[in-house]
Amino acid sequence: MRVIVIGAGLGGLCLAQGLRRAGIDVAVYERDAGVTARFQGFRIGLAEQGLAALRGCLPEELHPLVEATLGDLTGPARAVDPWLRPLSEHPMAGVIAADRHVLRHILLAGLDDDALRFGKELTTYHVRSDGRVEARFADGTSDTADLLVGADGINSAVRARLAPAVRPHDTGVRFVIGRTPLTDRFAGLVPGFGTRVVAQDVSMLLGLMRFRRSPREAAAELVPGLSLPGTADYLRWAMLLPPGRTPEPAPGRDGAQQTVLARTEGWHPELRAVVEAADPDNSTLLSIRVVRPGPRWPLGPVTLLGDAIHATSPSGGNGANTALRDADLLRTLLLDAHAGRRTLPDAVDAYERRMLRYGAEAVEHSLAALVPFLPPTDRTAAVVAAAGGVRHTSPQSQP
Repeated sequence: MRVIVIGAGLGGLCLAQGLRRAGIDVAVYERDAGVTARFQGFRIGLAEQGLAALRGCLPEELHPLVEATLGDLTGPARAVDPWLRPLSEHPMAGVIAADRHVLRHILLAGLDDDALRFGKELTTYHVRSDGRVEARFADGTSDTADLLVGADGINSAVRARLAPAVRPHDTGVRFVIGRTPLTDRFAGLVPGFGTRVVAQDVSMLLGLMRFRRSPREAAAELVPGLSLPGTADYLRWAMLLPPGRTPEPAPGRDGAQQTVLARTEGWHPELRAVVEAADPDNSTLLSIRVVRPGPRWPLGPVTLLGDAIHATSPSGGNGANTALRDADLLRTLLLDAHAGRRTLPDAVDAYERRMLRYGAEAVEHSLAALVPFLPPTDRTAAVVAAAGGVRHTSPQSQP
């Protein structure tokens, strides 16, 4: 069996690791020029299901390194006003955090040039008469496999051909996200799980990423020869800008920071200091878009994984976990096909039926979790309409 994965994000790499571990021939094609070619995001929460997927797919020698580079989020989540006066506090169960950039480097471990190819943009694919699928790339090259997996994100080229009716929906909400080196001074702003700053027309979320061990030092001891980024502990912050109120980004390298500073005149000096001290190369303005799985496409040797088919709002804290769940589920079913316990079409069918169901639930949950972060005047049908008519109940939020 040979599998082609389009996209070297967390889900695609996790699947590739799991298949290689089982002896299945797999190649990953990524359109970016390299692993650091663009902004990759910061801290993500890992549920037990996400951690279990990593353990199931990664070689055992990498398990201790994953554990060593996680962070522990403990204590209550609190809400404060822009002058840091307490508004509310509620207990949170212990949550595990990972840095997306560091975790992606771990998932790249052992994938050589034959298995991982950067600078390869998929233009189209073709299902051949023998049932195999041929992927074609912008540089004129092609590759053939028994299964093509589109793990190429919210703007998926695979989805555009496989399920053209399924498109991203823009919620209208924008957010500026940034990273500030963690100091004792700033650590006091997040004494527990996270801090949410509630203002009249915006919300600002603060969270810590404290590694159990320095990623670079942990790799040097646990997996000699593997180089991880020298990422130090940091405070991650994000400001949500409601629909229709997003200013044009300020010009210059620090434009994202200036956009936030312009919205925080009169706020507590410590909050403004966090933004002022941020790394401008890791601060950016982003839109919140989602992809809701639509009607199922005809069964064949092409399928989808992660944000390509069920992109969630970051407010749900479940995007990466759902992509990792996809990878582990598909890995398990493909191993059955590889061993002759089921056919490849049966494996793909079983995967898609389960993935589409829980993927749709993940998107709905993330949209429900977005609503509390909006000002009361914006908690309207705008987000619902942008998301394709999903109705939300029992909103839950994660700072």
